[in-house]
Amino acid sequence: MAAKISEAEVRHISYLSRLNPSDAQVAQASEQLSAILEYMEQLAEVDTSQVPPTAHALPVHNVFREDVPVPGLNPDQALANAPQRDGVFFALPKVLEQDSA
Repeated sequence: MAAKISEAEVRHISYLSRLNPSDAQVAQASEQLSAILEYMEQLAEVDTSQVPPTAHALPVHNVFREDVPVPGLNPDQALANAPQRDGVFFALPKVLEQDSA
């Protein structure tokens, strides 16, 4: 039988994930994660010695196109919908003050 995932472990994972679950959610997650581990133990008992390793269940072929360089946009085309511009650049508001580094 798989090691039960304790509520303390669920709370620790929640803390690391910046989540604040209720007591009922912690108990439910503990039960569900423990059930997943039990199921994984069942799968580990299956003999897979004759099964070849695969990356996908179905045969997958490279569907990417050739990487061919094409002409890019000129500055006027690239900035056509910009709300603000500064010459040939996008104009953005300052996010950080100079002394906040």
